[in-house]
Amino acid sequence: MKKELTFEELESQQVELLPSRETLLLDTNFANVVASNSSLALNAASLLANAHSAAVQTILVAQG
Repeated sequence: MKKELTFEELESQQVELLPSRETLLLDTNFANVVASNSSLALNAASLLANAHSAAVQTILVAQG
């Protein structure tokens, strides 16, 4: 459901300028992301058989 803004709500909003690119360049913020997808299915020496597999996904994020 979309709510329309009134002029009073819109005028009450405040904005803030971002620092210049030079300032942002010196502020280092790194995130280490490790992702792993694994799945296993086995269908060995059987005729007309089906093999099903469920995949597991893990994502780890460390930010500093």
